[in-house]
Amino acid sequence: MLFQIKSYLKFLWNSKNEHAVHSPFVFNLLTKCFYDKKRKPEYRILENYRKSLLKNKNFIEVTDFGAGSKVFKSNRRQISKIAQTAGISPRRAELLFRVTNYFQPETILEIGTSLGLATSALALGSRSLGTKAKVITLEGCPNTAGIAKNQLNEFDCNNVENIISEFESFLVSEKLSRDFGTKIYNLIYFDGNHSKKATLEYFELLLPTIDNDSVWIFDDIHWSEEMEEAWETIKNHPKVKVTIDTFQWGFAFFRREQEKEHFIIRA
Repeated sequence: MLFQIKSYLKFLWNSKNEHAVHSPFVFNLLTKCFYDKKRKPEYRILENYRKSLLKNKNFIEVTDFGAGSKVFKSNRRQISKIAQTAGISPRRAELLFRVTNYFQPETILEIGTSLGLATSALALGSRSLGTKAKVITLEGCPNTAGIAKNQLNEFDCNNVENIISEFESFLVSEKLSRDFGTKIYNLIYFDGNHSKKATLEYFELLLPTIDNDSVWIFDDIHWSEEMEEAWETIKNHPKVKVTIDTFQWGFAFFRREQEKEHFIIRA
């Protein structure tokens, strides 16, 4: 906790808003997406999705393949508590919806479904202009994935394909598949294993799927000292041209026409 407090204070000291940004690409993203204050009809769906989970007092046995939980001491967890403490916040869900809506990706990969709170934002954001992009979401825990699948069906997020698999196993099998070299993920949301080793492994395994407009979002880049090291490695990769650090998330873009730039932005 002390590490995150120090990291956040450092972030506040270095962070800027749109007035300090001279990149047209990033300026437009901030003013038209990040800072868009207009109320969207889809926000009500996201709210109801969350409320439904918060009312669910059932317990499930969670299989945790990641870096563990800083909240839960047992793998037997109440669904409402998972939604309350481990899921994406309402504000972040709305931002994820706006980002997805802004870029309109056709193919989306989410690493770490959990209860589907972020998945619903991806699904709604990608179809709000009349197109239904495909969202592939990975979850290692069968019980958690089952709750998410039922929730997504209940709220008509039917452009989602739920896959139960350990993340690395899926990504390695994808890499070995015949069509991996031609597969493009327009947007990837990394919210699975908050460790340096796993994050960088996923990063390297998925690099063949990028195109010039791909958007990658890494959750909890200041989770630990190791995650900050992973983020620095990603920032310095030659294929990564633009990054945005919002403290909670790190955005990576691969736009070949841009000079390499890194931004620390209050969002």
